[in-house]
Amino acid sequence: MNDSISTKQKKLAEILLREKKLLVAFSGGVDSTFLLVSAVRVLGKDNVVAFIERGDVYPAQEITRARRFARSLGVKTVVSDADCLKNPEFVRNSPERCFFCKKDLFAKMQETADTLGIRCLADGSNADDMRDFRPGAKAKRIFGVRSPLEEAGLTKEEIRHLSRKMGLPTWDKPAMACLASRIPYGQHITQERLVRIRKAEEFLRQSGFSQVRVRDHQAIARIEIVPGEFQKAVASSEKIVRRLKGLGYLHVVLDLEGYTAGSMNRALGKKEYVMHVYRTKRRQ
Repeated sequence: MNDSISTKQKKLAEILLREKKLLVAFSGGVDSTFLLVSAVRVLGKDNVVAFIERGDVYPAQEITRARRFARSLGVKTVVSDADCLKNPEFVRNSPERCFFCKKDLFAKMQETADTLGIRCLADGSNADDMRDFRPGAKAKRIFGVRSPLEEAGLTKEEIRHLSRKMGLPTWDKPAMACLASRIPYGQHITQERLVRIRKAEEFLRQSGFSQVRVRDHQAIARIEIVPGEFQKAVASSEKIVRRLKGLGYLHVVLDLEGYTAGSMNRALGKKEYVMHVYRTKRRQ
């Protein structure tokens, strides 16, 4: 495994060297952190720029950490406000939602790159992402965004392994995702729902849960945590229910399957769900 990772890491360095300058979509997560640090090591801090987007779909504390980390590397950092809630296509929350969000993001990155004289835009997609439902990939093709980690064949597990060897604080960081991914397709995304999701997840993390998702089914908050922490959730159930009901949920449930990345995508392809989305869009 180590030989394979070493080969992939060398390939990553070759990809970065060919570009000379890079504008990186930086969220502060495992993948984008590894990419940003690798780019700095290969190209030097003066040839790398971190592009950070902030807004209601991102936890504020994650943006703060991302800005702090990028600045600690000495790279130029550009922070842009996300406009996705102004985009009716995004708000409608179809299965193509991520395409509209990424399209807006990459358009802003392109403007920044043009201003700074940078030819290459890059994101932190890895080789595992190719097997997932990723409508945002279409936006990458439109703007010619490169995914160096994916091109090098690096998986999430390998990126965590290399991040640990490099001493990066994100090597064991829980997976993160846009807060809109907590809302079922076909249901409108609103600022109010995003705020209560953010507050609910912040509360659960502060309560000691390592990996958290609060799936927002309107009146119902469906909590996903790792199965090993179920007992802790049951012991804290009164406190959890009280807090989440205080945020506006009428019912608070624990998903017995536990945390599952992209669990909302299970509905895709099911005839009854497709018809539900169709009828919802017709009413809009």
